[in-house]
Amino acid sequence: MSLPLLTRRCEQLAVEVFADRLALGEYSAAAAADYLRQCLGKQENVRIIFAAAPSQNEFLAALAMAEGIDWSRVTAFHMDEYIGLPPESDQRFSHYLNQHLFERVHPGTVHLIPAWQDAERICRHYSALIRQAPIDMVCLGIGENGHLAFNDPPVADFQDPAVMKTVALDPVCRQQQVNDGCFTTLDAVPTHAVTLTIPALMAAGRLFCMVPGTQKRAAITAMLRQPVSTVCPATILRTHGACTLFTDSDAFGENVHG
Repeated sequence: MSLPLLTRRCEQLAVEVFADRLALGEYSAAAAADYLRQCLGKQENVRIIFAAAPSQNEFLAALAMAEGIDWSRVTAFHMDEYIGLPPESDQRFSHYLNQHLFERVHPGTVHLIPAWQDAERICRHYSALIRQAPIDMVCLGIGENGHLAFNDPPVADFQDPAVMKTVALDPVCRQQQVNDGCFTTLDAVPTHAVTLTIPALMAAGRLFCMVPGTQKRAAITAMLRQPVSTVCPATILRTHGACTLFTDSDAFGENVHG
């Protein structure tokens, strides 16, 4: 397994930079798997929130192959979902996570977001599930606009009292879905979604943040250098006491060799 080319700390955030996204995915998955095994060693059930995006492909592929994990004792959530896509749509985040992880490792309980139902009812029900017990881990990325889940800059709130809410997606966020190859045109991208809020994500005991690729370079730069504010929601990760950013040289954008 390839070691990071560079490690540093940005306030409370640990930063590890890898040569490429494959090395990033393998190393971050090993770290997440190790933490998951530790949790399973001291508690009966582990509750994890997962992101669904192409940036997570390598991480999830490696995590699915990790040994020594009793997935039957894992309760899995995902952090957001488009509103209005039909249940059979391949673009649903639940479909992505089923394909890339859940159908491979078979967690004991999987809470999928049924985003074809009434949004207010979805938020109320999913919030209740999240509140049932502490979240042990969040496996996330950040958006091209610095968003966490679908907390884009116009709607991000570091003091949000809600656990899940309905949001309008900003143009940069919607264009990213086209850039990622998830939709063929901007018009095809839904305009609204439900998302876990930033406080709901930040309440987790451990955060693993995987962000590869040149398209995320501006977001990574803002995340590490701008003041902590909702102008770049990901800056809030610098205040979490147990969050690691795993990124690659394409996204980090500095001379990692010196």
